[in-house]
Amino acid sequence: MTSDTLENASPARASYFQRTENSATAHERAKLVMPGGNSRQAGYWEPYPLTVDHAKGVHMWDVDGNQYIDLINNYTALVHGHAYYPIIEAAERQMARGTCWAAGNAIQTPLAEQIVERVASVEQLRFTNSGTEANALAFTIARVVTGRDKLLMARYGYHGSSLEFELGSFGHEGLVTKLASFNDAADFERVLVEHGSDIAAVFIEPVLGSGGVIPATKAFLDGIKAATHKAGALLVMDEVLTLRFAYGGCQSIFDITPDLTTFGKLIGGGFPVGAVGGSADLMKIFDPSDMKVFHTGTFNANPVTMAAGSVSFGELTADKIQTMHNLTDILKEGLLGCAKAVGLPLSLNHYGSCLNMYFSERPPESSVVREDADIIGRFHLAAMNNGVFVAPRGMIALSTVFDQSHIDEVLERIGAAMNDVAAEL
Repeated sequence: MTSDTLENASPARASYFQRTENSATAHERAKLVMPGGNSRQAGYWEPYPLTVDHAKGVHMWDVDGNQYIDLINNYTALVHGHAYYPIIEAAERQMARGTCWAAGNAIQTPLAEQIVERVASVEQLRFTNSGTEANALAFTIARVVTGRDKLLMARYGYHGSSLEFELGSFGHEGLVTKLASFNDAADFERVLVEHGSDIAAVFIEPVLGSGGVIPATKAFLDGIKAATHKAGALLVMDEVLTLRFAYGGCQSIFDITPDLTTFGKLIGGGFPVGAVGGSADLMKIFDPSDMKVFHTGTFNANPVTMAAGSVSFGELTADKIQTMHNLTDILKEGLLGCAKAVGLPLSLNHYGSCLNMYFSERPPESSVVREDADIIGRFHLAAMNNGVFVAPRGMIALSTVFDQSHIDEVLERIGAAMNDVAAEL
């Protein structure tokens, strides 16, 4: 950090520089051996990301010793917050017994049973190491079953970082990827009429996550299911993020039965995980007795992840889900009040225990095409300077360990952050 850079910085950026010198040093060291200094783009922001030293409950501490209330919880994966003792205990107990081996393990079965019991559309499932892998495997299933090679997804949807899906996340079509507008069943039907003979699967999130926390309508989901099946394709519901919204996932809220469902995030208890499930008839293509798809992975269903995930999923009860929803309602109203008090425009997309902030009069079509990039960037730094950690795009996801006192503290700190932003504009 040069003095010239510091002198020309905005107040929020200058404060960030001064508070996080060790994070800056850690980032410069990382850049020598990793392009951009990281292996995960969602963990990067300008001028450099925090380097976190440790975390517990609702709090994180960076390598400079600064404490933050974590309002993103690893993009919804840590549904019980950081270092949740029952999960840590289960993982440590399993680690002492071994972490992985090239044979079966009994620990994977209880987690699979929990998912099958709670998610009505799933009779059998297959574990992977991420939501990205789960969606890629779902696409493989669809291609084998239908004999087709293309997919259809919502523009600005997110189904992982494999190339086919990543194009669509930024609003681009490709040789394999076709797009239609979210919450517009007629647009999906149009694409399926035009390209249906080539489309193996339609992928959909019941609530757009990275797209901006935008819930689908039941009419939309019912409409695309009918159009998908009419075209002879499979409907894949991506519940990697949205499983947290209801005991049986969002498909139980919308009363819809997809052909395949993908999972990730919270079912790993903080460890890498993914899964794809559906009817026994669809999933039989993996059965070694008549195998149509060879699917393997060194760490698939590893016993540490399975032990942690079983606790994480098991402890996400209907009561805890409702408590998170109630606290998010309170937080939402408080955020609007904070913005009004300092004269900043603020609109919110909100569903369940997640919301997305926009410093504009109304939310955009997607977080990808927002018009408030300057203000949200200033707010992100100002929030960290005041001890609150939100996603750079303004997304917030609570965990089950939040209570009313935490929400009160968050609103006090975010109020101060918004005041700092208003003073800079």
